Amino acid sequence: MVYQPAAGARDLLPLDVAQKRWIEDRLQQVFHRWGYHRIITSTLERMDTIMAGEAIDRHKVIQLQTGQDEELGLRPELTASIARTVVTRMDMAHYPQRLYYNANVFRRNWEKRHNHQQEYYQAGVELLGAEGLLANAEVLLLASNCLTALGLNQWHLILGEAGITKSLLNAFPPEIRSQVRMAIANLDSVAIDTLPLGEDLHKQARIMMDLRGKSGDVLQKVSNFPLDSSQQAAVNHLKSLVELLEAEGKFSLILDLSLIQTIDYYTGIVFEVVGDLNGQAQVLGRGGRYDQLLGLYHPRRENTPGIGFELSIDDLYQVLSSTQQLPQTIPSSNWLVVPEGDNAQVAAFAHAQKLRDSTHLVRVEMELGGKDPQGVREYARERSIAQIVWIKSDGTGTIETVS
Repeated sequence: MVYQPAAGARDLLPLDVAQKRWIEDRLQQVFHRWGYHRIITSTLERMDTIMAGEAIDRHKVIQLQTGQDEELGLRPELTASIARTVVTRMDMAHYPQRLYYNANVFRRNWEKRHNHQQEYYQAGVELLGAEGLLANAEVLLLASNCLTALGLNQWHLILGEAGITKSLLNAFPPEIRSQVRMAIANLDSVAIDTLPLGEDLHKQARIMMDLRGKSGDVLQKVSNFPLDSSQQAAVNHLKSLVELLEAEGKFSLILDLSLIQTIDYYTGIVFEVVGDLNGQAQVLGRGGRYDQLLGLYHPRRENTPGIGFELSIDDLYQVLSSTQQLPQTIPSSNWLVVPEGDNAQVAAFAHAQKLRDSTHLVRVEMELGGKDPQGVREYARERSIAQIVWIKSDGTGTIETVS
């Protein structure tokens, strides 16, 4: 049907755009203040680029076929695209690189949300070439700053550590490790109980599923596991990070070592930003550390550490819609310029341009004809236009304030 948008697509009307821009502008201001610079990558990517980091199932990628039999897909997320760009185009760049994006991504009926929506809007950051406590803290505090800039107070941060969780999973037999992982990720205690495991491993799996709550309690539980030196170092780092974040005291922190992202390239901390939507938890964004992703795109497989997050503009919009913070109307024009007769048209266009060239941004509309003076005034009132200027052929004008 030619009058309908494509399945999974949608149109944004002027008010939708104004509200979306309200969110994006505030996030962009935060990114700028933290020293991040915008990067724009291609909407189209080679399928081998998209799949290199195993960030998404192939069947969720909207694929295209070219005449040269090259497999292409619409980007389902931005991190892989930015990793490719940095490795291939910024190889001589000085690190760290602080990059942010504001873009659309495409996923085939991803999680079947938003009426089978397939196009989504995201904003996020990537901090490349930096590792350690300060880099991790910067990204988490930046995410917090973003939520504060949007006026959201009812949210919390769920923090996990992919390296610790994956290393603890190594205790399970390889043939059922993925089942254990999925059961823990879905908090499925019934599946855990039905797995062919010995008593000790059953107990460990149940404890891993319960590694969620106050940071002190969770860190105490994980410390009871027999940890090797690398695991202990990761736990110590996590403890230091939690102490630094809690010293800020600007948000609610939940430590969750059962948090297992579907994206496999995460190697260190992982996190979710969770807000409240009509009393229900709503994931507003997620991110984590990926220290081996950039090496997948490097010709010599050289790794560069990275960490980042994405915020869903669509989900932020849903949460903010209930707060009345978003614009409720589109911006009105400041002036309506009306030529008084055909001989005044050139002068009217000249006057309109003079107004537009003023030092302050103003919106100026031209009356395009067909209305009598009363119709002009009614149009201005309906559009909330503040002032009308009536222009004569000699360029002189009469200003009328619309009441």
